[in-house]
Amino acid sequence: MTATATATATATTALTTLTGTLERVRDRARTGGPEDDGPELVEQLLGWTLVVLLAVLVSHTGLL
Repeated sequence: MTATATATATATTALTTLTGTLERVRDRARTGGPEDDGPELVEQLLGWTLVVLLAVLVSHTGLL
C-alpha cells in the first residue's frame, strides 16, 4: 500500500468514526422540547405573544 492509499484509508476511517460519534451525540442531545410534528401555528402565536408582552413590559417600565 502506498503512502497516499494509507493516508486515504486513515482519513476515511477517521471520518466514519467521527460521523458515528456525531450521530450518537445528536441523538443524546435532544432537549425534550416540542416534537416536530406538533401544532406549529400555536407555537408561533405563543412565541410572538411573548415577544410583544416583553416589549410592552420593557417600554412601560422605562428600561429602554
